[in-house]
Amino acid sequence: METAIDYRKLGNKIKELRRSKNFTQENLSQLVECNISHISNIENNHTKVSLGVLLAIANALDTTIDYLLSDQYQDLSLVQDKEIMRILKDCDTQKKEMILKILAIITSYHVA
Repeated sequence: METAIDYRKLGNKIKELRRSKNFTQENLSQLVECNISHISNIENNHTKVSLGVLLAIANALDTTIDYLLSDQYQDLSLVQDKEIMRILKDCDTQKKEMILKILAIITSYHVA
């Protein structure tokens, strides 16, 4: 079973993540080493992004291709688990302890 990529959703996800990092299209285009218009065309579904450019965008936005395509998976759980682990790996012990306490509150799990 082949599933087509929804490039509109992908473009929106890239735009959303770019904005959350306070990057302009120009900033992202410089990091990806492509034209600003190409970034705009990808975000606005005027062109399909190549795998190489998608990888460069993911790297520039400090995320994964999985995360950029996560809206399109039938089972999102694995992607979410990987994204949580990716974020946690860069946290120091103090931040991890704070996150653990927050998770305990959210899930009603008792932390020793």
